[in-house]
Amino acid sequence: MHIIRFLLILFLISSCQGQKTIEKTLERYNSGSVPYIKIEELAEDEHAVRLDAREMEEFMVSHLPGAIWIGYKEFEPETVRNTIPNKNTEIVVYCSVGVRSEKIGEELKKAGYTNVKNLYGGIFGWKNAGYPVLDPNGNPTDKVHAFSKFWDHLLVKGVKVYE
Repeated sequence: MHIIRFLLILFLISSCQGQKTIEKTLERYNSGSVPYIKIEELAEDEHAVRLDAREMEEFMVSHLPGAIWIGYKEFEPETVRNTIPNKNTEIVVYCSVGVRSEKIGEELKKAGYTNVKNLYGGIFGWKNAGYPVLDPNGNPTDKVHAFSKFWDHLLVKGVKVYE
């Protein structure tokens, strides 16, 4: 009986851990206030401005091709106004999975930007889908800043970096 109970508990624990997906994370932490863009759609979109809403140390490990760093804690809407004066420009904001980028997307909408989207799954989803990320020199890399041990299980491809 003890072995059956042990196996049942082990099964339940592993089932719960399997539910910690990007989808479940976004459902839990986001309100949907900024519309999502799918990874495949962004990969085919040559016109969207890509804004990285992670911290500089994350951006310096790797980022999406063509991305502009805007930060999260240091974010200032004025910086975007200076870089992107046309408030109808298609903007895609991303972070690790899409939580911080929703907050920055909300700020951009408050600042008058009309075409702001949040990358569904962020850089983790991008890398998991097999798309390239670049190092500070513009070279492809497998390294992705994993943000923290709390979130790192959502990055299933690539080399996790914590510094």
